[in-house]
Amino acid sequence: MVPYPDWSDLQYFLELARTGKLTEAAKRMDVEHSTIARRLSRLEDKLGTALFDRRRQGCALTDAGRALVPHAEAMESALFGAVAETGATTAGVSGTVRIGTTEGFGIYVLAPRLPRLYAQYPDLQVELMALPQFPSLASREVDILVTLEPPQSGRYVVTRFVDLNYHLYGSREYLARHPPIRDLKDLAGHDFVDYVQDQLMSEDLRYLDALVAQPRRRFSSTSILAQREAIAAGVGLALMAPYVVIGRPDLVRVFPGKALVTRTLSIATPADLYRLRRIRAVWRFLREIVEREPALFDFLDATAGQTARTDV
Repeated sequence: MVPYPDWSDLQYFLELARTGKLTEAAKRMDVEHSTIARRLSRLEDKLGTALFDRRRQGCALTDAGRALVPHAEAMESALFGAVAETGATTAGVSGTVRIGTTEGFGIYVLAPRLPRLYAQYPDLQVELMALPQFPSLASREVDILVTLEPPQSGRYVVTRFVDLNYHLYGSREYLARHPPIRDLKDLAGHDFVDYVQDQLMSEDLRYLDALVAQPRRRFSSTSILAQREAIAAGVGLALMAPYVVIGRPDLVRVFPGKALVTRTLSIATPADLYRLRRIRAVWRFLREIVEREPALFDFLDATAGQTARTDV
């Protein structure tokens, strides 16, 4: 008998190492949690050492477990590469791709354009994770991440995706009952809608303080949809990305042609996954959206000149 662990046991080990919880690993592997526990025990018996400390709050890697992770990941990467270079390279693009994005991007940019992707790849499925916090690439919560905070180290394919210009919006009713706003200094004393400050998915979203000294946040939410509806109801002013307000004539740009904040979205995926045809297909599709529809990300007029950043 070959004295080496079964590869499938190592797959269960990696999933538990990434999630830290039997129930979560079982959900992602589509098995009962008892299956993972049984496979892990078999792996530990084979290796002659404990790989996890079982605790009430989850499973923590032991020193031996931490030492095993990079080797198991190297095996996983080799397997992905083999699949990509054999039958999967000649077959059609198929399978599931899980994408992590901001809420607004996922709902207003990605979801409405999926029919175009499916028309080209009818056997492809997309799972969208549009969460208040960016999902983790390291723990493989998603396959592709559209993010304000790209990974700075590790084995990832990362590229700049698009510069996103934010404009200031208010409802007609709100603007009608407040003094005219002609300059940034006129924003003092106004009410604002913003993110919950201690729940920001990125420090790059802490932009209002750079525009207004001690802004009066009358309503805060982790949801950009809730923020948009609060603006429309006349609660206050807010900075919004163009794709969130397209098709909403009830929302008025306070400084037409002038973006007050610019942020850069990046796109990233683990290097081993980038070898897969389905990952590259979705990657190209996302890049094509930017190339075909730049107005989703920038409402600047052609004659508006340079974009103003948060130090205006």
